[in-house]
Amino acid sequence: MLKKIIFGILLLLIVVIGGMFVYVQLNWNKTYDIPYPNLQVSTDSTVIERGKYLVHGPAHCSNCHVSSVAEMIAADAGENIPLKGGTSFPLGPMGTIYPRNLTPDPTTGIGRYSDGELFRMMRHAVKPDGTATLSVLMPFWDMADEDLIAVVSYLRTLDPVKNEVPDNDWSFMGKAVRIIASSFQPIEKPSPPSFAPPMAATIERGEYLSRYVANCVGCHTNRDPMTFEATGPEYAGGMEFEPWPEFALAVGGDPEVWTRTPNITPHPNSALSKFKTVEEWKARFRQGRIINISQMHWGPFSRMTDEDLEALYLYLSSLEPQDYDPGELMFKK
Repeated sequence: MLKKIIFGILLLLIVVIGGMFVYVQLNWNKTYDIPYPNLQVSTDSTVIERGKYLVHGPAHCSNCHVSSVAEMIAADAGENIPLKGGTSFPLGPMGTIYPRNLTPDPTTGIGRYSDGELFRMMRHAVKPDGTATLSVLMPFWDMADEDLIAVVSYLRTLDPVKNEVPDNDWSFMGKAVRIIASSFQPIEKPSPPSFAPPMAATIERGEYLSRYVANCVGCHTNRDPMTFEATGPEYAGGMEFEPWPEFALAVGGDPEVWTRTPNITPHPNSALSKFKTVEEWKARFRQGRIINISQMHWGPFSRMTDEDLEALYLYLSSLEPQDYDPGELMFKK
């Protein structure tokens, strides 16, 4: 009798695990039929210049969409590196992702896609093939229409570079998370403005930049390392980054050190509180990278305008102080 019970339990487990495996394999990369945004690229030089500023500044596309860690370091330092994609970004047990080729190459870059497909990717986190991407890494769904247009218009002007980028390599665990986590679902009902807040030192401009362009809230919020769902107060820090040995060794850092984002709300013990004036804040950003293994894109942020840096300071200073200690910002496990 006992043998029959054990056999029955084992059989049930096999059926459940097998069913789960089949379900994940069939559904992890489902497609979504979301209409293209009604936007058109521009050839206006002012619009293109605005896009260039966003791509190489606050939106920091230029740091990730390169082909190697060496090029990432060079781009952070201000070199004009082709945005041909291909750098491998390890996500631990989730797998590895590869940023796409953003040059207008007709076979390996954005030259093979329509404007609508590109706008949908940025606005809804739905790729040209209809599958969803990790929206929290590119939180552009409520980026103003004029800025979305500027970014795509600028990318269309780049020199095409042929570079075949590998497909993202998701583990079974990564595929399962893609099914259940909202961070891997399309943004179905964004509410973007037509025009961005003017480039001026205002709280409104600062909030816009921090949420929908520079993504300060994305990293400076504690998140589940698997699903990327927020687990702590916004802007209070705590998000952990696993060691990235290849990057750490390239910049002369310790390949075993983890990093954690600081609290940037106006709490007396926060990182923001170290900057008593906006001038001190701007001076720090102009210094660029100091901690070599920092995951923050100091290079592009150091090249932001005074108005945008001031706007960020005003907005962050206006937040509700969060008495939240993220812990040591650099540590080993």
